[in-house]
Amino acid sequence: MGVFDRYAPFVQDFIYAHEWESLRGIQVAAGEAIFDTDDHVLLCASTASGKTEAAFFPILSEFWEDPPASVGALYIGPTKALINDQFYRLEELCEEADIPVWHWHGDVSSSHKARLMKRPSGILQITPESLEALLMRRHAAVAKLFCDLRYIVIDEVHALLRQDRGGQCLCLIERLARIASVQPRRIGLSATIGDPEAVGAFLATGTGRNCVIPRVEEPPRAWRISMEHFFQSGPQADESQPQTSGGCVEADVLSVESSETRALPPHSGGIGAEGAPAELRAGIVPSPDEAPTDVAPAHADPGMGYIFEHTRGRKCLIFSNSREEAEEVCTTLRAYCEFNGEPDRFLIHHGNLSAAIRESAEEQMRDDASDVSIVATSTLELGVDIGRLERAFQIDAPFTVSSFLQRMGRTGRRERPPEMWFVMREDQPEPRTLLPETLPWKLLQGIALVQLYREERWVEPPRLDRLPYSLLCHQTLAILASEGELSPAQLASRVLTLTYFHRVTTDDFRELLRHLIRNDFVEQTEGGGLIVGLAGERVTSSYKFFAVFQENVEYTVRCDSTEIGTLCAPPPPGEKVAIAGHVWVVDEVDHERHLLYVTQVKGKVPAYFGEVAGDVNTRVLERMRRVLEEHAAYPYLMPHARARLRQARHVAKASRLTASPLVCLGENDREQTMWCLLPWLGSYAFLALERLIKIRCAEELGIKAFSSSRPYFITFVMKADAHAFFSVVKDAAERLTDPMELLYPAEVPYFEKYDELVPEGLIRKGFAEGVLDVEGMKARVARWPL
Repeated sequence: MGVFDRYAPFVQDFIYAHEWESLRGIQVAAGEAIFDTDDHVLLCASTASGKTEAAFFPILSEFWEDPPASVGALYIGPTKALINDQFYRLEELCEEADIPVWHWHGDVSSSHKARLMKRPSGILQITPESLEALLMRRHAAVAKLFCDLRYIVIDEVHALLRQDRGGQCLCLIERLARIASVQPRRIGLSATIGDPEAVGAFLATGTGRNCVIPRVEEPPRAWRISMEHFFQSGPQADESQPQTSGGCVEADVLSVESSETRALPPHSGGIGAEGAPAELRAGIVPSPDEAPTDVAPAHADPGMGYIFEHTRGRKCLIFSNSREEAEEVCTTLRAYCEFNGEPDRFLIHHGNLSAAIRESAEEQMRDDASDVSIVATSTLELGVDIGRLERAFQIDAPFTVSSFLQRMGRTGRRERPPEMWFVMREDQPEPRTLLPETLPWKLLQGIALVQLYREERWVEPPRLDRLPYSLLCHQTLAILASEGELSPAQLASRVLTLTYFHRVTTDDFRELLRHLIRNDFVEQTEGGGLIVGLAGERVTSSYKFFAVFQENVEYTVRCDSTEIGTLCAPPPPGEKVAIAGHVWVVDEVDHERHLLYVTQVKGKVPAYFGEVAGDVNTRVLERMRRVLEEHAAYPYLMPHARARLRQARHVAKASRLTASPLVCLGENDREQTMWCLLPWLGSYAFLALERLIKIRCAEELGIKAFSSSRPYFITFVMKADAHAFFSVVKDAAERLTDPMELLYPAEVPYFEKYDELVPEGLIRKGFAEGVLDVEGMKARVARWPL
């Protein structure tokens, strides 16, 4: 019997109603894995390949035949936007079978949650933070809610593997299973996983079950990619070459996308002028020319004008790498509309906006009759279906191949090819700019990200072997807050048996507990039991406790009675702020209640929502070096980008920037010899190298004026010569046996949200052994010349 024949009648009717000619490969493979095994399942397939349906068709068929006595399936999504989107999709599918679909997060009404508590059933969609709140605030009801839980579906599982959030998700699943005395199967969904076997093992951790990873080959898809470069002022890199004879923009088809999870054969040699390697070359065909559909104001920012001129009459996503940049871009594009006397055609979407504004933007994008574009951050990077998107724009390079693929995958739905236009912006170098600062790093990074996937199908592997002391502290307090008094042995048993803490020793946990007791976060009762202390109650009683990712102190922004969103570091009354794509003047600041009252005005000011960190992998930096060394002509580069790359290659060759990691920059105005170090290392190996040089080598080499542009280059002045530099640094790396030696004597490097509650000794250990990539640094230094 085939998979389709095993589906429940209402699922078959749904397929017929939507005129599907056949099941997709991932749906057949998922059906076989879920129907025929009792294992966990990891579904890796391209974006818009039907992974959600692949997972839920068999689950719903089982529920139709054998209804669960409680919530039967828990769907964990990384964002509220994804939860809302899947809520609508699943509700339509389940209506006829009378299988309820519930959702639970901060924007869901209390009445909806109350109905679920009264009649637990069907499917519950939830974020990790809301699941934490559920286990803590409604601990007594958890067993009833989930006593017959059979499946936990983790969507966009790669997004939950980043830092502590993925660990929290795994801990929550284990805690839930223990409380409800169930062993649900875990089903992970993702389009961008670099090491499926490692993720599958992570998904199955501590369950005694295997994880099935179906291998699926789907029909190839053509990708359209273009990459253009703009100086933000002055002449462009090559003004002598028009974009096309008619001012048109071309988007080259990059490659053929396959959802096959096995690695492609390694490609020997670089990419020549003929384009992609043999296994992908068939996907490259000319794309039709496309004329601009609007004209930007005469003095527009060149990059923003380019986007403005190619979005009118189309539905596009415009991705930025930060919320501040998203606000700047949206405000600028709206100003161009106003200057031209055109209706506003730009929306904005990011995590600091109110739920009403985000959901309104999503609804407008779903309307096929509405030709609007939306400026967004990673909130729309994941699998939200927002209608027929014609293309995505990416401002500068994202940090990871995974992010590039996710953003690319937002387009290409509803039978259209995926299409992304990169817009790389750069300040015009000043005459006295240092040599390494004249390179177009974002352009090089963008090319490297594309080429790594194009040539090797490479995606960043997850980091799953950290020392998560911040999360250890968080889960300790969460378990005590939800379960009440526990003996030290009981608490240790509850916490240390969570498999994510497999590297944490009993001594580490004992040190943490003593520190929490000393600081009144945990209190020891007369009988020797442990409860949450007074200081701990102040932490755990806040709704912000449920999230383990770092947050800034935020102020809610209101205009009259309408909530606009949240901001960090509010200015005083009379000053202006930017949020939701508009500018507002501050009328009043209520610091006690963290409220900001504003009135909308015209103008433009920068926004600030807190720091944004980016982790770039060593493979990306190594591929950037190859971009400078090789003579390849990448078919997706547009005229300005091609010219800027030619300039960069010429500079790199003339100055031997890629021949040696250390380059002499000459003398400064103080007659000191200046040097530049280009290690081509990822963020955390680069950070380890910085510390090795500053802590172990700087004094001996006479290094001063040390300046890091992580992860690209380091500049400094040095009394020693290149030979002495290599000799001293290589020797220091060889003699480094304890990563703790790369910390300063009084340094306590807080990285995660609850680090300040953790003993300083554990913070130092976690940073040295769990954050710094010491081995990656040592391997690179060992290959340096003497």
